[in-house]
Order: sequence, then structure tokens, then C-alpha cells
Amino acid sequence: MKLNIQNETSRLRAVILGTAESFGGTPKAEDCYDPKSVEHVLAGTYPKEDDMILEMQSVAKILEKYGVTVYRPDVLKKCNQIFSRDIAFTINDKIIRANILPDRDKEIEAIRYVWNKIDEDKRIILPEECHVEGGDVMPWNDYIFIGTYTGEDYPDIITARTNIEAVNAINELFPDKKVKAFELRKSNTNAKENALHLDCCFQPIGKEKAIIHKNGFLVESEYEWLVNFFGIENVFEIDKEEMYDMNCNVFSISEDIIISEKSFTRLNTWLRAQNFIVEEVPYSEIGKQGGLLRCTTMPLIRD
Repeated sequence: MKLNIQNETSRLRAVILGTAESFGGTPKAEDCYDPKSVEHVLAGTYPKEDDMILEMQSVAKILEKYGVTVYRPDVLKKCNQIFSRDIAFTINDKIIRANILPDRDKEIEAIRYVWNKIDEDKRIILPEECHVEGGDVMPWNDYIFIGTYTGEDYPDIITARTNIEAVNAINELFPDKKVKAFELRKSNTNAKENALHLDCCFQPIGKEKAIIHKNGFLVESEYEWLVNFFGIENVFEIDKEEMYDMNCNVFSISEDIIISEKSFTRLNTWLRAQNFIVEEVPYSEIGKQGGLLRCTTMPLIRD
């Protein structure tokens, strides 16, 4: 398999879509990896397996409608394999294995059959000290945007997933790219004050537009850099409630086709006014775990 990912929006040809089958049921609150999941466990509203399977099937059908080759992980018993973006990501013609939370290492084995289709010299495993998840990494043509957290309390922040060592390693891997890192706001306990990944508070769409949430960025000048980069007229600002509902976390099939959650009324109306084709799906149950459409998809090939 010849990989090719230059950006977030070129025409998609092949993707890994996670699976909700045998996801393990409702965890204990102390075993959750993010505050939104904890919130729903404690409220008794944690999503059910059958509901999430149906939601993911709706995405698979849309991907297949547009002729995208869809790979699914091998199903592991009682293992949450929904968020395929966490376990690996593609830049240019290379796939990079994410160094994720130790408890989730077995998820990587479930996509081994895809990994093995790729030339060995294009499979990258970063050094152990490099912590990174795919939700923090966004190729954007000449740039690679990366969400990170460099606070001294990094070891204590379970929602901090990508460290500066990973940023530096990716910079070395792709000397032809400009790597731009952004400090994200983190909270172990407040989902509305926590940007779990960069794609929870920012995402490029189309050719020159973006969705963004200001409070997801710890450093205001870094947020302003992005707004200036895309142009304020091309940026759709979302509020705290919309960030909590994961409005930034849509998924582009192409520069003019976007999969979005059906309840994102304000965003979807704006997207259509910008001449995007919006394929709406029910995904709110998936969203209760702190991730949405981009999180559940890992692109392998775009034109």
C-alpha cells in the first residue's frame, strides 16, 4: 500500500474506521481517560454498544457511498477500539505508530494487517519518550500542526497526550515541513475546559477555511496565529458548549464534502452557506467519550 496524506481535506481514498463491537461496556469512573467520559459514567448516561455500532455504520455507509476503501480493526474482546486516530497517523507516505496510553497498546495489534501492507521503511515507531496521539497531529500542506502540552504537571495530566519530545521527533522526520506546535488547555476534571487533542478545538476544512475554539488554546498569540493564517473571514468560531459537543471534530471526505453530526445546526448551516456538501450522521453517543468523527477515522490515502 502506497500511503499519501498531505493535508486534512484532499479526496479520501482509504481510511481506517474504528469499531464499537465488544467495546467493554461502561467503565468505572476511575478507569476513564478523560473528564467527559467520567461525567457520563457518573450520570448513568454512558453510551451503549448497540447505539454506537449503528452510529459507526452510518459513517461507513457514507464513506462507501463516495468510493472510499474502509478498513476496520480486528475485533478484540472487551476492548474500546472506537478511536482509531489515537493509535497511528499518516503524514506524506509514512505511517507513524502513536505512543498512546499503555493500557491501549493492544489496539495497535488489531490493525496489524493494515500495517503489514505498508513498506517496512515507511512504518515509523517513535522513541519511547515521545508521547503522541493522532488527534494532535494535522498535516496541512507545507505545515504540520501539532497540539501539545509542556506544563511541569504534564505527568499528572491524563488529558495531556502529546509532549514536546514528540513534536521535535516529527520535526526531524519531516525536514521539508514547517512544524507548528500549539499549547492546549488541559483539565482532568472539567470537560468544558479541556482540549483533549488539537482536533477538539481546531480543524482545517476545504482549501482555506477552519473551525476553531479560542479557549482551547493556552497561548492567545498561537490562537491568533491560526486565525491570521486562515483569515478571519474564513474562520468559523465555536463557543464552549459547541466545543464540548465536538463541533470542531468533523471529517472531510474531500475539499467540498464533510461528514458532520446532525445536531450541529449552526455549524452545518454555515458549512452549506460556504458551498460544502454536508453529510449528516447521528454521532452523539460516540461523542460522550470525548471524541467524534475525526477521532474515529485514520486516513491512509488522499489524492
